[in-house]
Amino acid sequence: MATIKDIAKALDIAVSTVSKGLNGASDISEELRQQVIDKAVELGYTTKKMQKQEKKKICIFVENMDYESSDQFGYDIVTGFKKAAVRKHWEVSLVPANLTLQAEERYDSYMLRNGFHGGFFLGFTLHEDWIEQLSDTHVPTVLLDNFIPENPHVGYVGTDSFEGIRAAVNYLVEKGHTRIAFLNGSKNSMVTRERQEAFEQAMRNNGLKPEEKLMEYGYYVPDCARYHVPGFLENGATAIMCASDSIGIGVVIDLENRGVKVPEEVSVIGFDDIPAGEKVNPPLTTVRQDRSDLGKSAAILLDGLMNNVAISKLLLRARLVERQSAGKVKKE
Repeated sequence: MATIKDIAKALDIAVSTVSKGLNGASDISEELRQQVIDKAVELGYTTKKMQKQEKKKICIFVENMDYESSDQFGYDIVTGFKKAAVRKHWEVSLVPANLTLQAEERYDSYMLRNGFHGGFFLGFTLHEDWIEQLSDTHVPTVLLDNFIPENPHVGYVGTDSFEGIRAAVNYLVEKGHTRIAFLNGSKNSMVTRERQEAFEQAMRNNGLKPEEKLMEYGYYVPDCARYHVPGFLENGATAIMCASDSIGIGVVIDLENRGVKVPEEVSVIGFDDIPAGEKVNPPLTTVRQDRSDLGKSAAILLDGLMNNVAISKLLLRARLVERQSAGKVKKE
């Protein structure tokens, strides 16, 4: 394990200067303080306080995801993680990780300065600063629906998109649908790419050709439906597969506003099984991912990484939940 002397030697500065940098003293420059912290992280240094702590400090970072009430997507994930953390005697903090925070300080430096032993990322996109820095981090870190290759300190937890979307497409085909549209989320996401690949593969497996005019990228919000549903209808879609329940809810509402009956004229399937999906009329058929189990699994994965078990991916099973928004194709 690296010591303060090792850091001082690597930077060719005094041990006292390293100590000041690590402890936030005001009589050294911000630039030098950052150099000290960066070198400490690089060498794997941990403070004596961190070494003595019986409780490990863990931070959940949330960006672009709602989590404060039980009907929001991130709520059960955070709650599941915290439940698992209690059993492991972890002290969990939750920090909104906006772009300003990421621009002000490197991820590794932030973790060392605040004494965190590991992190869990929710809602980040692929091109954010901290995501890009994870390629060479030594901080045990778990990502939801994002993957960093070739770094044994970072793992990915998620739900099997291929299994889930295959079940949904198979269900629609069994109901006689061949004109199946796909409304995806935002392009800047690994899970969006996966669900696109999963949809196209599922269509081909059923002898159907994925058509460009029946596939669109939107955003993971209901309002995106109104921009893409008209094109799907013009091109003869009898069913719309959605990359999230939020999108699916928007599609159901938009179709009803246009006088199109769901599921008599167009079937709709979502992905997630959030509580709001049951409240829409008609209730949304969906692919369930157990968000509480996602949180618990993230804690299991993080515990492994903190104990030098290099886990790459942990995927949960997906399950189709049949409700009233999807049915047999309308006969001409």
